Amino acid sequence: MIISNQVLLITGASSGIGAALARKLAAQFSGIRLVLAARNQQKLEAVAAECLKTGADVLVVATDMSQVEQVKTLAHLAVEHFGRVDVLVNNAGYGQIGPIELMSPVDAKEQFAVNFHGPLVLIQALIPTMRNQGGGRIINISSIAGRLAFPMVGLYSTSKFALEALSDVLRMELEGFNIKVSIIEPGPVNTEFARVASQKMSLALPNIEKTPYRAAWQAIKDIEQRAASLAWSSEQVARVIVRAITANHPRPRYIASTGGRTLLFLMTKLMPLRLVDMFWKHFYGINLVEKDWRNRTD
Repeated sequence: MIISNQVLLITGASSGIGAALARKLAAQFSGIRLVLAARNQQKLEAVAAECLKTGADVLVVATDMSQVEQVKTLAHLAVEHFGRVDVLVNNAGYGQIGPIELMSPVDAKEQFAVNFHGPLVLIQALIPTMRNQGGGRIINISSIAGRLAFPMVGLYSTSKFALEALSDVLRMELEGFNIKVSIIEPGPVNTEFARVASQKMSLALPNIEKTPYRAAWQAIKDIEQRAASLAWSSEQVARVIVRAITANHPRPRYIASTGGRTLLFLMTKLMPLRLVDMFWKHFYGINLVEKDWRNRTD
């Protein structure tokens, strides 16, 4: 699909994958029109300035995706300014680390507000525009954690599972309107994701080392290092998103992870669930929690 002169709306565009995608689109496609959204106005303006240098037309809209009215305003301003939106990339999102038992209702509400409800509201607001203009594309940025449930990142996993289900439903409901829906599933990415998640956990659960989950908390601190060799750059993920945007017949899912396809096959098709559970419990240190608890109760 030729996307020069089309309008693309990218959330989470102030840094990481969203910023890399904006830069790549601006550099690669002449006459591209971009709507860049994120909470940080200053960072958005910096990304927009880079895109403007390559000839892109850019609209910046500071938006908190957890605020429904701001999300609706984003859709309204994009259509009001450019008259249409051809491609929506729901990229904004974040993760929380911690055992489900210790996560508060506020934590859960915030996780789903950004990772699921925000994208849902934005999609709902733009479907009529896409339908009336003859079609469009919706690209939802999920995660390998949206296909495989990981302990200690349960809220993040469940929010991405929900986004995957939403995408599957929309793919069927919107096909007749020529609106195509695809999911991008990154694995580890060299962004601020893990550091921010760890900081949030330290603030939200300052006494976790006094709980039965302390062994897993110690183990999870090493996961970023263990995953570093497999981590992709934001630019690598952006290239996969561009493939989904430009394909004449986009696939429902694009895996953006080294070994991701093999991992999903092993974990969902080949290995018994008991062994899958055992693997992830060891990876995230839950086996240490179990061992510690047995030692305390013996």
